Amino acid sequence: MEPSPSHEYFGSVTSNEDIEFKHSKDSYLIDQRGKKYIDFTMGWCVGNIGWNNKEVVKAIKGFDGPTYVSPHLEYKPWEELSELLAEMTPGKLKKCFRATGGTEAVEIALQAAMAYTGRKKIIAIDDAYHGNSIATWALVSDSPFFNWKRIKPPLNEHALKTLENLLKDNDVAAFIMEPVVLNLDVLVPDQKFMKGMQELCKKHGTLIIMDEVATGFGRTGKMFASDHFNIEPDIMCLAKGITGGAAALGATIMTEQVAKALYHGQFPYSTYGWHPLSVEAALTNIRYLQRNWGELEENIFIMNEYFMQRLSLMDFRVRPKISSMGLAIHVGFEQPKYAREISQKAFENGLIISQGISMYPALNIDFETAKEGLDLLEKSF
Repeated sequence: MEPSPSHEYFGSVTSNEDIEFKHSKDSYLIDQRGKKYIDFTMGWCVGNIGWNNKEVVKAIKGFDGPTYVSPHLEYKPWEELSELLAEMTPGKLKKCFRATGGTEAVEIALQAAMAYTGRKKIIAIDDAYHGNSIATWALVSDSPFFNWKRIKPPLNEHALKTLENLLKDNDVAAFIMEPVVLNLDVLVPDQKFMKGMQELCKKHGTLIIMDEVATGFGRTGKMFASDHFNIEPDIMCLAKGITGGAAALGATIMTEQVAKALYHGQFPYSTYGWHPLSVEAALTNIRYLQRNWGELEENIFIMNEYFMQRLSLMDFRVRPKISSMGLAIHVGFEQPKYAREISQKAFENGLIISQGISMYPALNIDFETAKEGLDLLEKSF
């Protein structure tokens, strides 16, 4: 993509230079003219509890802690957040390491897996997404620096045989994937693949890294998408919905056994990881999710049914392939240009969706807003 011609100093590829967003509230973004846009992406799974959640905003405004704490010093809320994450994540995950976001969280996971196993090879899903660093890009595309292996979707018994073949030499440090692959059109793996993957990795001494940066904190209808498949990962990567968009924060949580390898080797260091204000936002956001989870879980189920019903009845010019889990929804076409046309027209009408078309509405979206947004989508073709 070419840089925006209107941005003389700021590196950007936006194609909507004349629109500047000034405010946000619940499922809406408001531009400089006061026009409201229904946000069906929520920052790609960031604003899971809606923008400007009252409880999170209040916590940030009332924060009276330190401006900054150096990583080699003590700060009690770091332990508080770590304990909260250890209690809510699946399996035996216990030790948390600080990060500023998803890419850094995945980097820490890769370091830990290689340090623990003494191996250098990683396996990932072809054309998925795990971040924007050299290492995370190498997971999903050819790289001159790493010769890591990939499995092609669909994630079924055939893919499981490919994985078995790649693991047979007992030289793979980790297998990494999103438990529901959002970047691949909300690809939901077969239960047999996930069960077999876990068994094979344990058999060959390969660690399982679940990248829940986007799928975590309720997006797929469970608190973590790994819970749909009874996966007990060795390492899990978290970010995005961990603060609801109120501040930048990522986390890598792993078993105590795996964590020991980092204490005896290259210990992860992050200057701005778990900034005090970000930790306050994360603690408030997570507690809100936990306290309201029953109501949110029910709403996710109801809204999924409503979105799928409406989308299946829409008169698209081309028959789409619709996939979903919870409030991660994708409407795919064989002609990408058609999807881009719809997303651009939708934006003009006041609805934000990805070019894909992928939709990640707020978990607490109400029926009126969902209907209005889907009406705008239908109007856009």
